[in-house]
Amino acid sequence: MKKNQVIYMMCATALLSSCHIYKAYDRPDTIETAGIYRDPVSVTDTLAADTTNMGNIPWTDIFRDPKLQSLIEEGLANNVDMQAAILRVEESKALLTAARLSFLPSLNLAPQGSTTTIGSSSFAKAYTLPAAASWEVDLFGKLLNASRDQKTIYLQSQYSQQAVRSQLISGIANTYFTLLMLDRQVEITTETVDIYKENVRAMEAMKEAGMTTEAAVVQMKAVYHQVSSSLINLKRQVREVENSLSVLLAKAPQQIERGRLEDQYIPEELMAGVPLQLLENRPDVKIAEMSLASAYYTTNKARAAFYPGLNITATAGWTNGSGITVSNPGQFMFQALASLAQPIFNNGKLMANLKVSKAEEKIAQMNYQQAILQAGKEVSDALHLYDATNKMLVQDKEQIAQLEKAVEYTKALFQSAESTYLEILSAQQSLLSAQLTEVSDNVQRMQAVINLYSAVGGGRE
Repeated sequence: MKKNQVIYMMCATALLSSCHIYKAYDRPDTIETAGIYRDPVSVTDTLAADTTNMGNIPWTDIFRDPKLQSLIEEGLANNVDMQAAILRVEESKALLTAARLSFLPSLNLAPQGSTTTIGSSSFAKAYTLPAAASWEVDLFGKLLNASRDQKTIYLQSQYSQQAVRSQLISGIANTYFTLLMLDRQVEITTETVDIYKENVRAMEAMKEAGMTTEAAVVQMKAVYHQVSSSLINLKRQVREVENSLSVLLAKAPQQIERGRLEDQYIPEELMAGVPLQLLENRPDVKIAEMSLASAYYTTNKARAAFYPGLNITATAGWTNGSGITVSNPGQFMFQALASLAQPIFNNGKLMANLKVSKAEEKIAQMNYQQAILQAGKEVSDALHLYDATNKMLVQDKEQIAQLEKAVEYTKALFQSAESTYLEILSAQQSLLSAQLTEVSDNVQRMQAVINLYSAVGGGRE
C-alpha cells in the first residue's frame, strides 16, 4: 500500500471518530427551571407562571420620577464601571475577529540582500524577494473550537455589560429612594423637635405657675435634646447618601436634586414571568451558561489535540542567488511544503488535559444550575418582600391613626390633671417611632419592586 493511501486512511478514521469535536454547544437537557419561583403567600406552593415579565419592560416605565430618570441616564453615560464594561466588549470583539482570521493563510514578505567579496575580486551582489504563505488546515476542529470559544468570551463580555447596566440602574434607584426616605424622616423629626420645643416652653410656664415640678421640666428637656440629636444624625445620613450617589454618577460629592417620597409611582402588580425566561433575560445566568459553553469548547479542543495537524507552507518570489553562483537577471522561484504532525509520545499528557477539561465542564454545568437557583431565590425574596411590606403598611397606617388619637387624649387628660407628663412623652415618642417606621416600610416596598425588576433581568438594552 502506498504511503499516500495510508495517510488518507488515517485521516478518514480520525474524521469518523471525531464527529463530536465539530458539534456546537447545546444547552443540556438536565438544566431545571421548573418551580424555582416560590409563592409569596403559600408556604408550600410555587408561583404560577406569568405571561408578562417585568424584565422586558423599559426602566423608564418602572421609574417614572423625571429627576430619577435624569440621574439614571447620567449614570449610564458616565459611571466608571459602565464605561469599563463597554471597553471590555470592544476588546473581546477584536479578539473574536482575530480568532476568525486564523482560518485564513498568513502571508509574509521578507526581502533579503547581500554582498560578497573574496580577496581582490569584485563584489557579488545577491538578492531574494520572497513572499511566504502559511496555512494551518483545520482538519479536526482545533481552530473551529478556538473560534467558538472566543465567541462565548465575547458574548460573556456583552452579558457582563448588561449586568453592570442592570446593577447600576437598580443601585441608583435604591440610593435615590433611600434619600427620599431620609428626607421624609428629617421632615417628621423636625416637626417632632418643634413639638418638643413647645412642650418644654409650656412645662416651664406650668412650673412657674406651680402646676408641675422641676423634674418634669428636666425630663421634657432631655427628650427634646434626644430627638434633636437624632435629627442631626439623620441629616448626616442624607449627606453620606448624597455623596454615595454622586460617586455612582462619576462626579464629586454634591447635593442631589430630587423629588418627594409621596410622589413616587409604585406598580400595583408585579410580574415575574415564566421561569424559563430567566435563562435568556438575566445577564448573570447567561454569563454562567457562556462559561459552560466555553468549558465545552475547551473539552473539544482537548479532544482535537489527539489528532494530527496539517500545515501547508509556500514560498514564491525572485532571486539571483542559487546558493552557489550569482546570476543576473534574477529568476522566479516557487516552493511548497505540506507537513502532517501526529502526537505519539505525549498521549499521557493529552489524556490528563482531557480529563481536566471534562471535570471543568461538569463544574461549569453545576455553577450554571446554581445561578438559576440563585435567580429564583432572588425573585422569590422580592415577591415576598413586596407582599409583606404591603401588609405592614396597612398596619403602620392603623397604628399611626391610633397613636395620634392617643397623643390628643393624653394632652387633654393632662390639662385636666388626669394624666402625667410621662404619658404625654410616651405617646409622642411612640407616634414618632411609628411614623418613621411607616416611611421605612414604604421605601422597602419600593426596593422590593427594584429588586424584582433586577432579579428578572430588567434594565437591559
